[in-house]
Amino acid sequence: MPFTPDSELDLLFPAELIPSEVTKLLPSELHMRPLASTDYHRGHLSVLSVLTVVTDPGEEAWRGQFEAQRAAPRTYYPIVIIDKPSDRIVAVGTVFIERKFLRGLGCVGHIEDIAVDKSQQGKKLGLRVIQALTAISENSGCYKTILNCSDSNIPFYEKCGFQKKENEMAKYAPTERAQTPRL
Repeated sequence: MPFTPDSELDLLFPAELIPSEVTKLLPSELHMRPLASTDYHRGHLSVLSVLTVVTDPGEEAWRGQFEAQRAAPRTYYPIVIIDKPSDRIVAVGTVFIERKFLRGLGCVGHIEDIAVDKSQQGKKLGLRVIQALTAISENSGCYKTILNCSDSNIPFYEKCGFQKKENEMAKYAPTERAQTPRL
């Protein structure tokens, strides 16, 4: 499959929001851009499976989730790195912007779902994704950018400029539920 330029894609947000200072640091055979409506076929879920078990909901449901994110403008910023020779996704990450009532109606950027295909690890792609997402958060006016990670990933995120602060707590919904309700 030949590389598809951004101009031929239906992107979730304008590509110009990804800082060129970061994209210039990628090897020439790689390209960073926003998630596109056709990225289901470029292996988006496959790369995410590096993180956890990923259930394939099918293309129609995946596209529905894409459209739900688009329906909340200036909130979701999922990015991908594409291997140009194969036109396949090799790295992903998202920042979403939470609008708050505190800090003068401030905003916080939440980084989620950073994943790099196993065949591409060790090439600083995770670092580039974090740099791009942090810049999008800061350029959106966020007073801080936060993320959760395992203890084993703390050194990586410290190299990215993050510092350990506080603790994460989680309460998972019962597994007996047949399906997540849609709001």
